[in-house]
Amino acid sequence: MKYLVSAMAAAFVLGLVSFTSAAEDASGTWKYTTSFGQGDKKQSRDVTLVLKVEGDKLTGTVSGRENTTTPIEEGTVKGDEISFKVTRARGDNKVVSTYKAKVSGDTLKGSVESPGRENKTNTREFEAKRSK
Repeated sequence: MKYLVSAMAAAFVLGLVSFTSAAEDASGTWKYTTSFGQGDKKQSRDVTLVLKVEGDKLTGTVSGRENTTTPIEEGTVKGDEISFKVTRARGDNKVVSTYKAKVSGDTLKGSVESPGRENKTNTREFEAKRSK
């Protein structure tokens, strides 16, 4: 009897952990708008993330920059947190942006770090919503 109760308790906890993980799954299509530039040159761009989680691995694409779709690299998942990199070409240079975000239901909130001028890092915050 003791064994049965322990087994049922363990099954309940495992089921609860599985439910929590599924609820925070980053898989899907996410959209947000970002702004850049200053003054009269301020612009905005719609960004779409298409993500797929398999265990602790994250794959997918980022669309929106100059109407291109770029595959993500080095995508990882740790609980409700994701991170990945995107490499884009700017002229003869390759620019790597690093994304880090936390999933909470249908909201993905995080930041993007990219190289800026004078060896500085630009950081932009974003809040994406899952598309239904």
